[in-house]
Amino acid sequence: MTVLPSAIVDSHHHLWDLSRISYPWLGSEYDASKFILGEYYLLCRNYLPQDFRESWSGMPVVASVHIEAECERRQALDETRWVHEQAAQSSLPNAVVAHVDLLAPDADERLAEQAAYPVVRSIRFKPVTSRCPEDSVAERPGSLHDPRWPAALALLEKHDLAWDLRVPFWHLKEAAAVLRDAPTLSVVLQHTGLPWDRSEAGLAAWRRGMEALAALPNVHVRLSELGLRDRPWRLEDNQPVIRDAVSIFGWQRAMFGSNFPVAGLRISYPALVRAMAQALAHLDERARQAVWCENALAFYRMERPQWQ
Repeated sequence: MTVLPSAIVDSHHHLWDLSRISYPWLGSEYDASKFILGEYYLLCRNYLPQDFRESWSGMPVVASVHIEAECERRQALDETRWVHEQAAQSSLPNAVVAHVDLLAPDADERLAEQAAYPVVRSIRFKPVTSRCPEDSVAERPGSLHDPRWPAALALLEKHDLAWDLRVPFWHLKEAAAVLRDAPTLSVVLQHTGLPWDRSEAGLAAWRRGMEALAALPNVHVRLSELGLRDRPWRLEDNQPVIRDAVSIFGWQRAMFGSNFPVAGLRISYPALVRAMAQALAHLDERARQAVWCENALAFYRMERPQWQ
């Protein structure tokens, strides 16, 4: 039987005000060919806390985590400041994942600036990745082969910050190799490891990468953004992926994230929650509550919301 959650902590969503902060990908640099879901013109408008709340359509979201939304990089601290203003006015988000170029010479200073904001808990800085499994970026600065990563990850720990890791499935093993040297850094893998190739071979490669990361006890997984460029969001496609991810990492290290408004290009918020609930129906009540709520509260060190 499918049981809807009594409380949801959405560990991955975005907010933006295009009149306050510049987001090139939503304006002058719009390029659907590079976007994971194809055409995304519907996203090119403000998305504020009230818009996020309206998308829930009655789903019991009690807390949320804002993920940096790739603003003009010189405005990264401005985005954090603006999100904190929204939190003060609307009581969400309750944690923030900010942007810092971890490989830049001034990373220590920039991390200190971000960490000074009270609900900044993690940093999303994307490694350089290839466009497909057959290509290699190993020689490029910023790839997961860059020798600067150990020092960069040590800076995160210095500032008591986690790393929100976002790479497609063909880079998961490389990420695991880097993270073996950072065993005490809290890490969450975004978007279920981005299993874009749903062929038997593609999913087998994704599982191997997920297993490599799950072997590291400090790495968690976010069950988010399972949308594909070339097909609608379908439970029959995504339930096996969700269940495999939970099986590989264990329910103790899995958390729900919506990736709204982006995921809204493929599925409504209530439909996403219902589908996720069906995919998690094989778990007992304690495990389901952990995935929906408890794990994200603990990982992002959020105050417990009053919903019970």
